Amino acid sequence: MFATVAIIGAGPAGLLLARMLHKAGIDSVVLEHRDRAYVEHRQRAGMLEQGTVDALRACGAADRLDREGLLHHGIELRFDRRSHHLDFPDLTGGRSVTIYAQTEIVKDLVALQLREGGPLIFEAQAVAIEQDMVTFLRDGVEEKLSCDFVVGCDGFHGISRAAIPDARTYERDYPYSWLGILADVPPSCAELIYAHSERGFALHSMRSPTVSRLYLQVPNDTDPDDWPDDRIWDELDARFAVDADWKLMRGPITQKSVTPMRSFVTEPMRHDRIFLAGDAAHIVPPTGAKGLNLAISDVVILARALERWYATGSADLLDAYSDTCLRRVWRAEHFSYFMTTLLHRAPGQTAFDARLQLSQLHRIADSRHAAAELAENYAGLR
Repeated sequence: MFATVAIIGAGPAGLLLARMLHKAGIDSVVLEHRDRAYVEHRQRAGMLEQGTVDALRACGAADRLDREGLLHHGIELRFDRRSHHLDFPDLTGGRSVTIYAQTEIVKDLVALQLREGGPLIFEAQAVAIEQDMVTFLRDGVEEKLSCDFVVGCDGFHGISRAAIPDARTYERDYPYSWLGILADVPPSCAELIYAHSERGFALHSMRSPTVSRLYLQVPNDTDPDDWPDDRIWDELDARFAVDADWKLMRGPITQKSVTPMRSFVTEPMRHDRIFLAGDAAHIVPPTGAKGLNLAISDVVILARALERWYATGSADLLDAYSDTCLRRVWRAEHFSYFMTTLLHRAPGQTAFDARLQLSQLHRIADSRHAAAELAENYAGLR
């Protein structure tokens, strides 16, 4: 089997890259370890920067997003029992963000790939990567996929990163996790709420007009079974509390999970004809809502570089790929670190540290310059 580009991983990054290459007349094969049902129901982030929306529209993958996505013009910060709204269009020169679940992006891209694109092979486990070949297992049988280029979009636990020799890694583990829930109840807010409290961090998000997504800061190694539904709602109520007429709507919780908080970057993101994209190369804590958007940014840059190579023979964009991506990655890492350490209460945190957090939050609420800095990073740097 031969493909001009072999793509390992059928998450948003791998699927969007395949779609963009298809639109540019470059063939590819996507290998995915899991089955289709698993891939389409894997819960991940759902906040899209404008650049991500633009990329999906440009390749014809945004019809349902444009109908069902929820346009948000800002976020709400809560601390000291008060609420502060950040108006993104006003602070950023017109930019906003869109809520549209990653599961739905994947479903849209899978449907397009199967209908119009090259092969998308589920339950195909990549086991070895060379510069011009990927070895994979399908139905227990070893097969070879020859190619011009290999792109690893197989996530943090995939095999692609190991194919980059002499890679340097940088990482940080945080002393807390998120207990996340999906609930069949309309959101209690028009836009996302980021809450800082003495009890810890909380986030109110949504998946649709009828489904809410909420998170609580919890200790590492928390067992979701130790959190019955009433305990979760009571704790959310306490952390979101404000001295205003606002009520947290409760409903049936349909899913619970615990997500550890981690930052990770590997450099470089390329070796010869092997490229990394998305979580295979970098992880950010979800507080800054950057993970999905960084993955999309990576493959947009790579698709343009490959298109230039096949159209003109110029390798300049391919040669610049790693450095170009990493500049944005490190900016996102810093912003995610800033948001995470600003809003969470660390174990053993002193009263002095807590006052520093509140000082910074008050500055964001009171200073247009500080608010604009947060808004520009959140909405996505150009």
